[in-house]
Amino acid sequence: MKKRRRFWTVVEKLEALIEQGVYSAGSRLPAERELAETYEVSRPTIREAIIALEVRGRVEVKTGSGVYITENKVSSKKLDPISAFELTQARALVEAEAAALAAATIKDEELESLKLALNGMQSSNTADEADQRFHEIISKATRNNAIVLSIQNLWHLRRSEPQIVAAYQDVCSQSVEQRLKEHTAIYDAIANHDSAAARKAMHNHFNRLINALFEASEAKALEEIKRKTDETRGLYSISHLTQS
Repeated sequence: MKKRRRFWTVVEKLEALIEQGVYSAGSRLPAERELAETYEVSRPTIREAIIALEVRGRVEVKTGSGVYITENKVSSKKLDPISAFELTQARALVEAEAAALAAATIKDEELESLKLALNGMQSSNTADEADQRFHEIISKATRNNAIVLSIQNLWHLRRSEPQIVAAYQDVCSQSVEQRLKEHTAIYDAIANHDSAAARKAMHNHFNRLINALFEASEAKALEEIKRKTDETRGLYSISHLTQS
C-alpha cells in the first residue's frame, strides 16, 4: 500500500512538471536512477510511476532509448464545455455503481471514516469538504483504481469549472438537510452491505440534484426574460413622452 501511494505521488509530481512545460512534448525524462534520487524513492517505484504515466498517455517508453513525453492530445484539442447537467448525469452513472461495489467490499475502518465524513456534513462550515471526502472513501472502497481515477476527475470538474461551481452552489446551499438525509441513506445501505440499496440511494441523490439544477436554471431563465421585458417596456413606453 505504501509503495502504491509513493508511485502515485511521483506520477502527480511528474504530470505537474509536464503541465508546466518543464518537460515538453518530445523531450526525454531523466534516467530512472536520477528520478529515484530526486524523489527519494526506489527504482521499482519509479518504474511503476512510468507505467502509470504510459497508461495515461503522458509518456512513451522507447526500448534502449528512454522515456519520452508525448503530446497531450486532450489538452491540445479544444473540447466543448461540460455543463452541470452532463457532469451530474455522469456522476450518477459512475458513483451509483461505485456505491454498489463498495457495499460488497468496504472494510470496517472505511465505514468508520465514511461515518465521520457523514457527521462532517452536518455543519455548513465543513459540509462541502465532507461531501467530497464521503464520495472519495466510497470510490476507494471499490478496490478499483480506474473507478477511483474516474471519480477524482469528475470531482475535479465539479471544483474547477466556473459554470459548474456556480450551478452547484445555487442548489447545494439551499438543501443542506436534504443532502444530509440522502447521504445518510447511502451510508446505511453500504453499512448493511446492500448493493442494490446503495445503488438506488445514490441514484436518488443525483436525481434530486439534477432536478434542482433544472429548477434553478428555469428560475434564472425566467428572471432574464423579465429583465429583458422590463427593458423593452421602458424603451417603448410612451408615458415618458407625455411628461412635461
